[in-house]
Amino acid sequence: MNRPHLILASSSPRRQELLRRAGLAFDVMATDLPEREDEVLTGRELALLNAHRKARFVARKAPQSLVLAADTVVCLGPTTYGKPRNLNEAVRMLGELAGRTHQVITGVALVQRARGHERLFAEVTDVVFRPLTRAEILAYLDRVNPLDKAGAYGIQEKGEAIVAAIHGSFSNVVGLPMERLLAELAQWPDSEGLRSATVQV
Repeated sequence: MNRPHLILASSSPRRQELLRRAGLAFDVMATDLPEREDEVLTGRELALLNAHRKARFVARKAPQSLVLAADTVVCLGPTTYGKPRNLNEAVRMLGELAGRTHQVITGVALVQRARGHERLFAEVTDVVFRPLTRAEILAYLDRVNPLDKAGAYGIQEKGEAIVAAIHGSFSNVVGLPMERLLAELAQWPDSEGLRSATVQV
């Protein structure tokens, strides 16, 4: 299939590595759009909104390309956790997640503006945290930079110190649900005669 040129609208090294491991050729065009925070929206809605905003922003600059954007949030019940603003906030987040099961939701947007094709989807993974003392939380944060990670942790960075189990896609917790993404890319319309992809949320 002659899939269009792929652009990742993210500077995340974790997402870039996942795409490389899948054998995908792509360029990076990061955005400086601030991520929206809205207590009215669910975690799923918020992740999809931010992913779609980033994809459309880059697609305006590269309308012929297929733009991929993603946004990952951590949810514990109705509470949504984005990236902590500082170390104190990271300590608070991990303390609230400790000993409980939360959901990692990654919203993904695929946009090819020139052909009017868009695809939105979200993947959910359940993550079970170990019970953690404050000392254990501080020890983890001493080894990992939490400020660029939703929920203040990275599963691929010393994750075994805080995570007891994962139910669902591991790559989704890293930042991109690769199983679903590869399936969507395999079905991407690649000719002018194909009908626009249906937006799926």
